[in-house]
Amino acid sequence: MKAKELSAPVPQPLSSRRRNPAHPFFNKQLKKSNDIGFLMGCKKRNTKPEVEALESQTDSATVNTVSVPSGKRIKMDNKKDAEMGDGVASSSAAGGSVKPMERKKKRKQIDKERRHSVLENEEPRPKQLIESKGVDAPQPVPSSSSSSLPEFHISVFKDLASADSSVREAAVETMVSELQEVQQAFDRLENKDLVEDVLKLEAQKDDGLDNCASSLRYAVRRLIRGVSSSRECVRQGFALGLTALVAAIPSIKVDSLLKLIVNLLEVPSSMKGQEVRDCLLGRLFAYGAIARSDRLSKEWFSDKDTCIIKEFMSALISLASKKRYLQEPSVSIILEIVEKLPAEALYDHILEAPGVPQWFEEAVDVGNPDALLLALKIHEKTSIDSKFSKLLPNPFSPSKLFSADYLSSISNCLKESTFCQPRVHSLWSVLVNILLPDTVLQAEDAASASNSLKKHKKGRKSNSSEEEIANNVQSFCDVVIERSLLLSSHDRKHLAFDILLLLLPRLPSSFIPVVLSSKVAQCLMDILSTKDSWLYKVAQHFLKELFDWVRNDDVRRVAVIVAFQKHSSGKFDCITKTKTVKDLMAEFKTESGCMLFVQNLINLFLDEGHASEEPSDQSQTTDENSEIGSIEDKDSVGIVGNADFLKGWVIESLPSVLKHLKLDPEAKFRVQREILKCLSVQGLFSASLGNEVTSFELQEKFRWPKATTSTALCKMCIEQLQSLLASAQKVEEPRSLANALEPNDLGSYFMRFFSTLRNIPSVSLFRTLSDEDKQSVTKLLEMESKLYKEERNCRLGNDANKLHALRYLLILLLLQVLLRPVEFCDVASELIMCCKKAFPAPDDPDSSGEDESNGDAAPELMDVLVDTLLSLLPQSSAPMRSAIEQVFRYFCGDVTDDGLLRMLRIIKKDLKPARHQEAGSEDDDDGLLGIEEDEDIDEAETGETADSDEQSEDSEAVVVGEGDDKDPSEDSDESDGGMDDDAMLRLEEDEDIDEAETGETADSDEQWKDSEAVVGGEGDDKDPPEDSDESDGGMDDDAMFRMDTYLAQIFKEKKNQAGGETAQSQLVLFKLRVLSLLEIYLHENRGKPQVLTVYSNLAQAFVNPHTTEGSEQLGQRIWGIIQRKVFKEKKLPKDESVPLSTLESLLEKNLKLASKPFKRKKYGSTLSKKKLTTSLNRHKMVVSLAQNSTYWILKIIEARNFSDAELQGVAGLLQTILKGYFNRKKYQIKSGFLKEIFKRNPRIGHQHFGFLLDNCGNAKSDFRRVEALDLVIEVMKSQVPINSNEGNWAASKKILKSHLQSLGRLIKTLVTKMPEKKSRKTEVVKCCDKIFQMITSLDLSKAFLKCLGADSLSACESQLGPVFLKLKNLK
Repeated sequence: MKAKELSAPVPQPLSSRRRNPAHPFFNKQLKKSNDIGFLMGCKKRNTKPEVEALESQTDSATVNTVSVPSGKRIKMDNKKDAEMGDGVASSSAAGGSVKPMERKKKRKQIDKERRHSVLENEEPRPKQLIESKGVDAPQPVPSSSSSSLPEFHISVFKDLASADSSVREAAVETMVSELQEVQQAFDRLENKDLVEDVLKLEAQKDDGLDNCASSLRYAVRRLIRGVSSSRECVRQGFALGLTALVAAIPSIKVDSLLKLIVNLLEVPSSMKGQEVRDCLLGRLFAYGAIARSDRLSKEWFSDKDTCIIKEFMSALISLASKKRYLQEPSVSIILEIVEKLPAEALYDHILEAPGVPQWFEEAVDVGNPDALLLALKIHEKTSIDSKFSKLLPNPFSPSKLFSADYLSSISNCLKESTFCQPRVHSLWSVLVNILLPDTVLQAEDAASASNSLKKHKKGRKSNSSEEEIANNVQSFCDVVIERSLLLSSHDRKHLAFDILLLLLPRLPSSFIPVVLSSKVAQCLMDILSTKDSWLYKVAQHFLKELFDWVRNDDVRRVAVIVAFQKHSSGKFDCITKTKTVKDLMAEFKTESGCMLFVQNLINLFLDEGHASEEPSDQSQTTDENSEIGSIEDKDSVGIVGNADFLKGWVIESLPSVLKHLKLDPEAKFRVQREILKCLSVQGLFSASLGNEVTSFELQEKFRWPKATTSTALCKMCIEQLQSLLASAQKVEEPRSLANALEPNDLGSYFMRFFSTLRNIPSVSLFRTLSDEDKQSVTKLLEMESKLYKEERNCRLGNDANKLHALRYLLILLLLQVLLRPVEFCDVASELIMCCKKAFPAPDDPDSSGEDESNGDAAPELMDVLVDTLLSLLPQSSAPMRSAIEQVFRYFCGDVTDDGLLRMLRIIKKDLKPARHQEAGSEDDDDGLLGIEEDEDIDEAETGETADSDEQSEDSEAVVVGEGDDKDPSEDSDESDGGMDDDAMLRLEEDEDIDEAETGETADSDEQWKDSEAVVGGEGDDKDPPEDSDESDGGMDDDAMFRMDTYLAQIFKEKKNQAGGETAQSQLVLFKLRVLSLLEIYLHENRGKPQVLTVYSNLAQAFVNPHTTEGSEQLGQRIWGIIQRKVFKEKKLPKDESVPLSTLESLLEKNLKLASKPFKRKKYGSTLSKKKLTTSLNRHKMVVSLAQNSTYWILKIIEARNFSDAELQGVAGLLQTILKGYFNRKKYQIKSGFLKEIFKRNPRIGHQHFGFLLDNCGNAKSDFRRVEALDLVIEVMKSQVPINSNEGNWAASKKILKSHLQSLGRLIKTLVTKMPEKKSRKTEVVKCCDKIFQMITSLDLSKAFLKCLGADSLSACESQLGPVFLKLKNLK
C-alpha cells in the first residue's frame, strides 16, 4: 500500500519532531528560515563536574558555531549534547528560567573558549580548522578538521524537499557523489581517531557508524529524520536519498542503520496523533530504503549465515503490528526482498524470522489479508506449504485454494481487506491471477467464440483444467462475492463490484453467467432503483466499465444482456430506471452478432430453469386460466408471473434487433428469417407429442417450452410477426427482384413456412379454429399464392405494386384471423373477392360471369374495396393499418366519387345527441342566410351604444367578456385573423388519441351552422341542402347501413375491457385513421377536381365544433391536412369540369365566414376565463381557415384565365365585402386580409381601384379612412411599373390618369378631415407622400395638381407641408 502523506497546514522542519531524551514532550515547531548556515562537526565529550551547572543552562556538547535567526527559540538538552544536524539546537526545560538571548551569548562564549583550547592543544597538527565565514547563508563545510577532505554542501537537503522530481533526483546524485568523495578521502587517512576527536557533525560514539566520515554520519541521521516529515515531497526526496546513499557507500552498516532508525524515530507513549503517524511512516520509508538499496541481498550472498535479514524482518513485522495502515506497505517491502533473494534464503531468513510464524498463525483468526498476500507470494516462489499455518491449504493447489471450505475459512481475511478503500487491496490481484490464468483462458475463450454461432450444438468437451477453472470461478463467486461481500456492509459491496471489474479483463464470455449471477444483478437493481443510495455512483461506474468491456465484442454483449434480463425477469431497465439493456441492444452492427443474440433469446425463451429461482403463484398460471376474461384483449393482461414477463420481453426484443441494424439486403433478410421462424413456431403452433419436432422438408428441428405457452404470449408473437412483416414491406425495393428465382420476400417465405408447419401431423395451431376460420385461412393462403405467381409474372409498374400490397394485406389479415377468430371471416371473404375482381384468373370459375349475371346492380369494385378497407380500420393494429394504407395508395386513383364521399361522411359524423344541438340551432335554421340579420343585433349583444364610436373605430374584433366596461380597442395594425400558418399548425403525426377533452364552448352551436358555409361544389353536383342539421344527409340506405356497421365495430372494440375508452373517443380514433387515407388520396390525386370535394368536406368538419369535440388532435390533424395537401400544394385543381359557379359559391361562403364576429350567445351562461380563451382561439383558427381558403380559391380562378365579363360575379362578391368594410364600423373583415387579396391578385385590385378611391374618402370614421389608405397604396404599387418598359409605363400612366379626379377628391378629403390623433395624422402624411411619389414616377404631377382646387391646394400646403411642396415644385 502506498503510504499516506499527511500534510500539515504549516510546513514543519524535520528538527521540529526531534525528541529531547530528558523531557517527555517534543520541542515546539520552529519557524521556517530561508537562510540558515551550519557549521558541522565536533565530537561528543564527557562533561566535567565544574561545568555541569553551566551546561544545565547552555549547550556545551559541541564546539561548533550555529547561526539561528533571532526570532527562533532555542531549547537546550540538559542531559545530552545537542544534535546539530538539522540546524536546530535542543535543550532541556531546566534552562527555561534563563532568557534566550542571555543563553545564546553564554553559549557562544563557551564555544569560543573551547575552540581556542583545542587549537592550542593541537598546534603541532599540519592542518587547520576552517572557520565559519558567516551565519547568513549556508556555506560549504569541511568534513573534518583536515583541509584535505573534500567539502560537502548541505544545500542539497533543501533540494531534496523540492516538488519537482527532477530537482530531487539531481540533488540525490550530487549528495551521493560528494559523500562518496568525502568517505573515500576519509578512508585514506592514517590517523582517523585524531580527526574524529577534532570535530563531528552530530556524531556520537555509540551510533554504530564508526567507519564513516562525520559528514556522512550527519547526512545519514538527517535523512532518517527527514523521512518522518509530512511536508510536501520531503518524505519522497529523503527516502530516495537514503536509498541511493546506503546502496552506494558500503561503510554504512545495515545493523547500525536499523538501530539508528529506531533511536531517531522512537515513539514514546506521550506522543500523540499526527506525530505518531509521521514517526511510524518515517520508519516505514527508512526500511523501504534499505530494502530497495539491495544491501540485504548482498549481505546474504556474502554471508549466508547473516542475521541482518532476520533482524530486518523482525523490525518490519513489529512495525506492521503497530497500526493497520502499515501492514500492506510493510508486506510490499518484504515482497521486494523476497523477489531479490533466492528461494533457499526464504525459508531460514524470512519464514523463520522472529515474529513471522506467530504473525501467520494469528492471521486467520484476526483477519489479516496482508499475511495471506505474503503467504501466497512466497509460495509462488518457493512452493513451501507447511510454514503458513492455516493460511494456505496443504498441499497447495488452485482447486483447494478456491474450494468452498477453504474460502469460507479465510473469509475474515478477505472481508478485512476493505480498510484500504477506495483502493483495492493487492491481495485481490494475486487471487485473480491464480483464479484466471491467461494461457488457458485465452484458448478457452477463443474456442467458445468460434462455437457460439453453431445452432443446437451440445456443449463442447473441455479438458480437466478448463473444468477446474470453471469450478473455481463458480466457487469463488458463490462464497466470496455472494455470501461474504454482497451480504455485508456497503464497503464490502463496493469491494465486490471492484473485484468484478478486476475479473473482467481476464473473463471469458462463457463465465459471464456465473459472474453476473442473480444476486449480483439483484444488488445492482436494488442500488440503482434509488438515486440517493450510498453506492449509486459505484453501480453506475460498474455499468459504464461493463459497457466499455462489451463494446466491441458481440459474444460478451449477448451474455451480459441475457444475464441481466434473466435475473430481473426482463425488467432490468425498468427497475434500475436506466437504458442499459436498450443501449446494449442498439450496439449490434453485424449479422453474426444479431444471429447470436436471436439464438440466445430463443434459448432464453425455451429455458425453464430461471422460473424456479423466484417462485410465484402467478407464474404457475395455465393456458386455460390465461384465456379467461382476456381472449379479446391485445394487451398482456394474461401475462402473469416473472417467467411469462421474461418471455414477453424476449418476444418484443426479437424484432427490435433490426431497428438500428444497417446491413445489406441479403444479410438483413437472413436475420429477419430467423426471427420470423421463432415467432411463428412459438406463437402460431404447438407440438402435440413432446416438445421437439423435426421437419424433413425444411431440414430443421423446432422446439417448444416444456410448459404450454399462454395465449397472451401467443398473441404477442402474432403482433410482433405483423410488425416484422409490415416493416419488411416498407423497406423492400418495389419489385426490383420480382423476376428472380428466389426473391427476398419475407411475406412469401412466411406463407410457405406456415403451410409447411401446418401440414406436419404432430404440429397443430395454438388454438382451435372454427370451420369458418379454417376456410378463411385456407382461402387466404390460396389467394396469396395466386397473387404471388401473378406478381412474379408481372412487369415492374403499378400493377406489380398493387399485387404486392394486396399480398401483404392478405398475410396480415391471416394473422389477424388467428389473433381474433370469428371477427374477420366476412372481411376476409370480401377482400378475397376484391382480389379476384381486380386480378381475375382465366381458369378461375368463381370470377367468370358474375358481372353478367348481376347486371347493373353489381357494385363497383373500388366501392367494395373501400368499404372493406374501412371495415378493417376500426379493429386494426398499426401493422394492419400500414398495409391498408399501402393498398389504398396504389388503388386510390380508381376510387369513385361515392367511395370518396363515404370516407368524408365518416369524418363529418357526429355522436353528439340531437337534443344538445337543438338549443343552439333553433334560431339558426337558415344557416348562413341569417348572417346579415345577425349584424342588426350586434349592439344589443355587445353592450355598446352609439356613443362608443371612437372605441369601435380602433376595434378589430368585438369580443364580449364578463366585463363589458373594458375598452376593447386594439391597434389596427394587428390582424388576428391572418395569423401565421406555422403558428397554427401543431400537427401530431402519431395515431394516438389526445384524451384531454376541451369541453363545449360558447360558440359551438353558432359555428355548427357556420360549417355549412364552406361546403362547396362537388364536381357538377348541387350543394347539399343548407337547411339540414344532419351531416349525413343525402346518404342512401346502403350507405347508412355501412356507416352503422363501422360504428358497431367501433363500439364492439373495447366494450368488455376494464377502463375502456368511450364510444366518442373510439370514433375519434376511427376518424384519425380515415384521415390518413384521405391524406394519401390528396397526395396521389394532386390537381384533380376531387381535391375540391375533399377540401370542402374537411373544412366543414373543421368548422363544425361537434365533429372534433373531445379531441384537439383531430382538429389539428384536419387543419394540417388542409394546409399541407391543399393550400400549399403547387398543383391546383384547375380542371374545366369544375364550373365557375362552384368556385363563386365557395368564395362567397368563405368571405362570409371570414367576416363572422366572435359573439357570446344570448342563451349561454357566463363562461369561465379558460373556456372563453379556448373559444376565442378556435374562432381565430376558423377565421384563418376562411382567409386561406379565399386566397386558394382566388388562385384557382386566376389560373383558369377567365375574362373580366366572366368574373363579374367574383367582383361583385368582393365589392359587397368592401361596402361592408367601409360602411359598418364593427365589420370584422381585416384590412390585412383585403390587402393580401389585392397583393396576390393585382387584377382584382385594378378592378376595384375606383371603388376604393370613392369609398375611402366617404368612410364613416377616421380609423377606417386611414386604414383603407393601405389598400389604396397596395393597388397603386401594382400599377406603377417596376421596369422602365415603355409599354408598361404608358399603360400604367393611362390607368392612373383615368383615376386622377377620384384621387384628388381623396386627397382633399384627407387634408380637410385630418385626424386629431397624432399617430393617425402621421400615417396620413406617409400615405400621401407615397401617392405623390407614384404620381411623380408616372409624370402625372401637373395633371394631378389641376384636379385639385384652390382650397385643396392651400389645405395640402398647410396640412402636408414639405411633402406637398416637393410635388408642387416638380410640376
